[in-house]
Amino acid sequence: MLMQPMLMRLKQRHPGCRIDVLAPPWTVSLLRAMPEVGEVIINPFPHGALQLLTRYRLGKQLRAAQYDQAIVLPNSLKSALVPFFARIPVRTGFIGESRYGLLNDARQLDQTALPLMVQRFAQLAETARDTISRPLPEPRLSITTAQRDVTLRKLNLSLNRRVAAFCPGAEYGPAKRWPATYYAEIARRLQQQGYAVWLIGSGKDQAVADEINRLAGGTCDNLCGRTDLGDAIALLSCASMVISNDSGLMHLAAALNRPMLALFGSSSPRFTPPLSEQAQVIKLDIECSPCFKRVCPLGHFNCMMQLTPDLVWEKLMPLLQG
Repeated sequence: MLMQPMLMRLKQRHPGCRIDVLAPPWTVSLLRAMPEVGEVIINPFPHGALQLLTRYRLGKQLRAAQYDQAIVLPNSLKSALVPFFARIPVRTGFIGESRYGLLNDARQLDQTALPLMVQRFAQLAETARDTISRPLPEPRLSITTAQRDVTLRKLNLSLNRRVAAFCPGAEYGPAKRWPATYYAEIARRLQQQGYAVWLIGSGKDQAVADEINRLAGGTCDNLCGRTDLGDAIALLSCASMVISNDSGLMHLAAALNRPMLALFGSSSPRFTPPLSEQAQVIKLDIECSPCFKRVCPLGHFNCMMQLTPDLVWEKLMPLLQG
């Protein structure tokens, strides 16, 4: 999601240009919801795998498309190989892992001038001499009513009640996850207000979602592990409100312009905030946060434990009234 403002700027600078994206297969449905994206080319390489010969073959295959420019977002050396093998004339990216030669438009990243990841990506849409215009456009996903309804039928869901979507997972680690007991308490309160509560996430989030549902009396719809990314986009588009940890789903909800409370603990909204005026960040200003650790190094987890359900409910009340 954080690269979409870069795509918007490329379309603005080069009207009528075609933008194809080389990306992992699980991102296909997300990328197809971005109007700026033309073709999605499957990136078959597992994280960390070199597979030099396979990268060469893919690059050689892409030569026929005669791309004018490749923008390489990851900072790894491996990620710059395919555009090099494809003989794309302009290969743009930040210097990263000594990629001189692989990139011929290598940029030096000024982290102070570009503190947000979305700004860093957007800078690569400009020439080396220019700076990004601010404010950046916010990411936006498009989904049709027909696409939404297909997902609702698939999961046997209805919209006869207002929907509160919870995103209780966080791929990075438990230090970014609001406690299951707290999610369950908010779920009970919302259900008393007439809301249906949907728990959305991947199969890795199923255990914590099961725990939330059990503590909430078994009345939530636990959809973790039952959806792909396209389904998650469709489900989030139905929500009257979203409560999310700092996660990929948080960025999807922001791009769908859903009213949202984004809960931050070990991470910082100064780097990857939700990019929507409808999103409100909730974070405690305590001395040890952000630590950017997967697990609380001090053992107390105060950045999330002290972010109580009552504090979150207080922030949620204006959304209920709205």
